[in-house]
Amino acid sequence: MSKLTPASILISRNYHIFTKRHVFFAGNLQDSLPGFLKTAQSFAHTQQYHHWQTLQPLLNKRVYYSLMITRDMVSQCDTIIYFWPKNKREADFQLQNLLSLLPIGSDIFIVGENRSGVRGVEKIIIHSLNLKKIDNGCRSSLYQGTLNLNSSFNEKLFWNEYKINNIILKSLPGVFGFKGLDMGSQLLISTLNKNINGKVLDVGCGTGVISACLLSRSPQVHLTLIDVNAAAIAASRATLLSNCFTGKVYCSNLYSNVNERFHMIISNPPFHTGLKTNLEIAYKLIKDAPKFLYKHGELRIVANSFLPYPKILDDTFGNHQILAKNQSFKVYRSIKNLV
Repeated sequence: MSKLTPASILISRNYHIFTKRHVFFAGNLQDSLPGFLKTAQSFAHTQQYHHWQTLQPLLNKRVYYSLMITRDMVSQCDTIIYFWPKNKREADFQLQNLLSLLPIGSDIFIVGENRSGVRGVEKIIIHSLNLKKIDNGCRSSLYQGTLNLNSSFNEKLFWNEYKINNIILKSLPGVFGFKGLDMGSQLLISTLNKNINGKVLDVGCGTGVISACLLSRSPQVHLTLIDVNAAAIAASRATLLSNCFTGKVYCSNLYSNVNERFHMIISNPPFHTGLKTNLEIAYKLIKDAPKFLYKHGELRIVANSFLPYPKILDDTFGNHQILAKNQSFKVYRSIKNLV
């Protein structure tokens, strides 16, 4: 996370604005800028645990990882730098949370890559800020505004709920599967049956849909759900609670906080970081999986058919099997120490 994103480069070339300010960084942080930009003092909040891991050595107790921002977090700040995510509803959630807490007159800077939709920011929060574009470059735009009206923030209004085969799914903006079940997870779920036993780890749990469907068919399994996204952690916990299911749910950057072994690891791994294709997460998930599996334990993942996962599965496990496929996706299974 050390290489600066285009949005951070745009902030950096306007560094002179921030040198005497107490700055609170929030939103879609993708690099270490909050730890290096010259300010009177810097604070940061992220919903992504792996970003917190990177920033914590630089900011110590001045970086926060949580679903929501609290008044105490921003109490010492006079300036906000908000990094626009690719999901507008997620931006709305985070900005309403922020703007409900800040003193009137606070300076707000909003920055993001143009392809993320940042140019639509004025339509979303036009009543709270007098925004104007002050710079553009690096395929990004930077806006400045002054808070003239506190938002009325109600977390409950952002929750989404839907059903899959009588299973209640709960979700928040920014969580994969927020609006409904994706085709990849659906194919993976089709391979789960009542014969699955033992301890199962759901990596990148999102809404908790894969685990919930597995528990509905195999209530005897002992499930652990992990994700880097604080919103996904909240959503998965809500999904389990809504269906009277039990399972451990906690944040982890892949296996960073995992200290036990499992009979199965299941995942619909991401292959994007922000707006860019990035296979590193899935590769690391596969390569490190044997360390967290019992002998004859299984890794089961779903992926777009065009992604080159068979080779990495064979290199890691010495085997792979295709359990299901359709026009777009394949479900792969690999067994630890098969021979």
